[in-house]
Amino acid sequence: MTVPVRLTTPLGDEVLRLRAGDRVELSGMVYTARDEAHLRMMEQGIPFDPTGAVIYHCGPVIGDGNVIAAGPTTSARMNEMEGFLIDKGVRGLIGKGGMGATVREQLKGKGVYFAFTGGCAALASSHMTLKGVFYEDLGMAEAVWAIELDRLPLVVGIDSKGNDIFDAARRQADGAFGKYR
Repeated sequence: MTVPVRLTTPLGDEVLRLRAGDRVELSGMVYTARDEAHLRMMEQGIPFDPTGAVIYHCGPVIGDGNVIAAGPTTSARMNEMEGFLIDKGVRGLIGKGGMGATVREQLKGKGVYFAFTGGCAALASSHMTLKGVFYEDLGMAEAVWAIELDRLPLVVGIDSKGNDIFDAARRQADGAFGKYR
């Protein structure tokens, strides 16, 4: 088993060397953003410095100033809204289930998509410290939460060359099971 690559935000060109399937331990600041937060940032601007930033597709449960649970949401919901963040310098996206071909192309030479296992919200929160919030009026799940990570375990799902473990798995499954259709 390979040793995970340790990264700290803000991310730089080091992410361009990562390959789909690499294990990573991510530390530093990340920002949660789901559908409504993406729309708000498109309309009003990004409330944090996007240079080297990481966006976590997550609607965390927050209580008493702590992250109680923070499992990933389905990233594909943000397929059509991710490009502006990547263009502004965001280097990493975290979520579950992968993203579409458009985002795969937008990440080329710029950044990566990290996968985190759905159903592991308590594990995720054990690596997190709440640092702030933007757009709190959107509600707990849709606000942009600033969260400091301490070695959150991730897998590179889409690398900066366009290699995609989700797409590869779909192709393999289609090949194996296509004859039964």
